[in-house]
Amino acid sequence: MNADLTAAIEQATGTTVVGSTAVGGGSTSTGRAVRLSDGQRLFAKHTPGALPGLFRSEAEGLAWLAEPGSVRVPAVIAVDDDWLVLEWIDEGPRTTATDEQLGRAIARMHRAGADAFGASWPGFAGSVPVPNEPLDGWPAFLAERRLIPIAHAASLPPEMLRRLDALIPRLTDLLGPTEPPSRLHGDLWAGNHMTDAEGRPVLIDCDAYGGHREVDIGMMLLFGGFGERVLAAYDEEFPLAPGWRERVELNQLLPLLVHCAMLGGSWFARTDRVLRSLA
Repeated sequence: MNADLTAAIEQATGTTVVGSTAVGGGSTSTGRAVRLSDGQRLFAKHTPGALPGLFRSEAEGLAWLAEPGSVRVPAVIAVDDDWLVLEWIDEGPRTTATDEQLGRAIARMHRAGADAFGASWPGFAGSVPVPNEPLDGWPAFLAERRLIPIAHAASLPPEMLRRLDALIPRLTDLLGPTEPPSRLHGDLWAGNHMTDAEGRPVLIDCDAYGGHREVDIGMMLLFGGFGERVLAAYDEEFPLAPGWRERVELNQLLPLLVHCAMLGGSWFARTDRVLRSLA
């Protein structure tokens, strides 16, 4: 394991690192299970030459999501430009009971709210840098801080950019009832939630910021993996605005554009279908 990372863990914990083994770290990072001399385990993500601010942004977001106590997220142990060290969470079996807990936990996290649309830390959508400076109103923030910069980072074909440009002025009418900013996870697909050994839901790998909660809902439905009871429990805890199902495709445009930027042209066709459907 990287010597600087080892030293940082030992300084943060006051305990000696006695070993580590490779585990899954996500699409861009190397993950390691770190063993300490007192028997503790930690999880370390390491990406040499990571984008400046990427891990610090995740650390800030995790701490912010943890503040209301609505859902468990891993505690941050140490962070630097190239790595992030978190508490180790043992996994347990997922059941319909944990699905209900997950839906209610996400609802409470959203309802805890945010001070503004945006955040005080550097913004990332996946590994794509985006501005996080607050703006008044969700349509303006979604357009200027997310859709437009990510679309340009993705180098979309001119015809797709034209369709997006035509959509932007219509966002206020299309996005549904106005709501105050919610506390968003920001990358809420099925791979970013787990169940701990006590059966409690846990959220990981966030791109957190203040935004409209239907964006998190759209991401949850984009690839599946959330049981029907998750959304039912969410809606019981914090009812969604009328017409939210009709807005799901619009709210999936943001993560689709992120996939275009991160993974390239293989995602253009699916994203363009959504743009055409919204025309």
